[in-house]
Amino acid sequence: MTFQIFNHRVLSIALMMMASVCIHAQESSMRALIGQSLSKLQEPTPEAFLNCVAELKRIDTMFPDSIQPKYQMALQSLNFSVLNPHSEETERMLTEASQTISKMEKMQDADPSDICTLRGFFYMVRIVQNPAQNGQRYYLDVMQNFEKALKLNPENQLANQLQKKFFEGMRQATGQ
Repeated sequence: MTFQIFNHRVLSIALMMMASVCIHAQESSMRALIGQSLSKLQEPTPEAFLNCVAELKRIDTMFPDSIQPKYQMALQSLNFSVLNPHSEETERMLTEASQTISKMEKMQDADPSDICTLRGFFYMVRIVQNPAQNGQRYYLDVMQNFEKALKLNPENQLANQLQKKFFEGMRQATGQ
């Protein structure tokens, strides 16, 4: 009887170790794929962004429970949109980014600071698209999301950079 219990414990430990090795290998593979996609943005052309987002969607399909492909997909969609605010593709990219951010909000492992940063960036893009109409409408949303992101994680570099860009853009727009 003791021998059977011992065998079950050894088998359980072996299975746990194999599972952790497989999970680590999958994460490494996912990171490598994301890195390959992002490396194509060396020349940040609209086509490069669209191709990168398409690749990130495929990676997200391969790793549906992972946050990183979703985060990068939303971020690169927003980067495309802020650089090409009047492109035909921008509205689709913004809709997909908003949907992806909403999916991330429902995931347990998602970093609330990153989600607030992406939300703030989303509203910032809306202002860039039409400053006269959307400036007053979304100004507070941008401010509140970036402030909340930095309150949750003062080390969030993206939130910090975007907040500075936003203030700089607002100063230029108001002539101060």
